[in-house]
Amino acid sequence: MARRTRSAQLETRTARLKLAVRRKPYTARVAPGIRLGYRRNAGAGSWSVICADGAGGSWLKGFAIADDYEAADGVHVLDFWQSQDRARTLARAGQDGADDSGRPMTVAEAIDRYQIDLQARGGDSRNATRVRRHLPAGLASKTISLITARELRHWRDALFKAGLRPSTVKRISKCLKAALTAVAAHDARITNRDAWGVGLASLPDSEQSRNVILGEDEVRAIVAAAYEISPEFGTMVEVAAVTGGRASQIARLEVRDLQNDRAPRLMMPSSRKGKGVKRITRSPVPITPGLTVKLKAASAGRPEDAPLLLKADGNPWNTSGHSEPFRRIVMQAGLDPSEVTIYSLRHSSITRQLVGGTPIRVVAVTHDTSIQMIEATYSRHIGDHSDALIRRNMLDLSEPPAGNVVPIR
Repeated sequence: MARRTRSAQLETRTARLKLAVRRKPYTARVAPGIRLGYRRNAGAGSWSVICADGAGGSWLKGFAIADDYEAADGVHVLDFWQSQDRARTLARAGQDGADDSGRPMTVAEAIDRYQIDLQARGGDSRNATRVRRHLPAGLASKTISLITARELRHWRDALFKAGLRPSTVKRISKCLKAALTAVAAHDARITNRDAWGVGLASLPDSEQSRNVILGEDEVRAIVAAAYEISPEFGTMVEVAAVTGGRASQIARLEVRDLQNDRAPRLMMPSSRKGKGVKRITRSPVPITPGLTVKLKAASAGRPEDAPLLLKADGNPWNTSGHSEPFRRIVMQAGLDPSEVTIYSLRHSSITRQLVGGTPIRVVAVTHDTSIQMIEATYSRHIGDHSDALIRRNMLDLSEPPAGNVVPIR
């Protein structure tokens, strides 16, 4: 156990409150190259660690409130002795090259790095944005090596209490876990990986599918309402309904992806989901002759590498530009916009193919997903399809056929 440092100036709250209020911290040496800082404020003071960087400079990082007016809790409010231990924890391992400045990284900085990494690998940078949108300032400024499972569990539960679905909370939590794990892999000082493994465990019911499946008449009503807004928006929505593609995939379609040499189809770009470097490939997805005519007319005269689908103002679609107009057409179709999103067209396409007898592997390839994901998400509809297939060949012994009458299957 590290030897404790004494400081008549800082070790008691009575002594600290006699100090003059100032911005520059009062300090006490707690280890070679490491000093504990105390900033005297008008209210409760704050603790920080000041660590030499080995090049004639130093870095400073605040980490807790001093127990000037409330009892220490060992997490957010620390006494002088607890602060020494915390300062050594932050500065342990010294200049190991984990970070250019040697300063421990915060949660917010980890998310920033995660976003840069996603962009470099061709991933979806919205995974970082999604976490940042729901991260409170207190947790964002927290040093990663000091995060506890209790803090992360409290944040995760607060998302659920705020009205987010368990599946949404799980998605946000997974993104934060990925950001923290990526930083921890390059910083030996971060030894608390169990904190987010335990604190961000999945909520019960987070695996349950809440996909909204639309009937054929409802899909037709939505597409018709989209064409009333504009031909461009109608074509985009019809592509989503016919192919079951994600909005992000449809937005990346190019003119050359429309093929009609043998049978009309679109070469749909793959999504940016999954791990590792996101290499965009293209897979053939059949489309109807009627949609082919509309797409040819919409893209006539444009270069092969130009976006296939454009907005009414001539700009390409992005991943969220459809949200507000889609909400309007859902309401026009008499449906609930809080439940029905453009993703419902994808769910409906997958379900329609499963119930219609299309093999699961073919459905998975066409919709750029996996058999495992389809089985987990659409198991009820797979069961309905299997039930129909089995009953078609089931032997019914309750009413044997009379004479030479044989039922035709």
